[in-house]
Amino acid sequence: MPNITEITNKEPKLRFLLGAAIEFGGDEIAKVFFTNGEDQSVNAGQGGSVFVGGQLQLTQIELLFLRSSIGIKYVTTQANNANIRLTRFPFNNTLNVHINKNLRLGAGASIQTGIKFNGDGFVPNINFGTAVGPVFEFAYKGIGLSYTMMTYKDENNFSYNANGLGLTISGALSGKKKNKS
Repeated sequence: MPNITEITNKEPKLRFLLGAAIEFGGDEIAKVFFTNGEDQSVNAGQGGSVFVGGQLQLTQIELLFLRSSIGIKYVTTQANNANIRLTRFPFNNTLNVHINKNLRLGAGASIQTGIKFNGDGFVPNINFGTAVGPVFEFAYKGIGLSYTMMTYKDENNFSYNANGLGLTISGALSGKKKNKS
């Protein structure tokens, strides 16, 4: 197991970060009722997301690195005659540590902006203010479990728990070119 006190003289290494996640949780923002008698809830912490960003390897302590990403998080309903949806744009910054070659722990802050629920004329639209909260991740190689703690506030100052437990897939591209011989 590497020692966290290992000091290196390496230059900082910036890598391109790509990822996706699916998250569950939070308070119900709306419930949609269908003509077949079924219903579906739209929850504040729920949604699928894709993101891009960067991963910066710190110069002095090889096991630590920073990750920053921006993405879109989206959830819709199964309605085929309406586009009822909740969209937001998460911006995440985390400090990460490699426990060993395959395991990673991360903790930091998530800022979500542009948070909008669109009822498509069936239920009222709701706009939310920008929300900030802590985010934690435990990952094995590129697959991780994440937890975001957040509260959304609508234009009437009503609060919604937007905590989300998620499954994340991410990877940092090395940018190294292989020599062809």
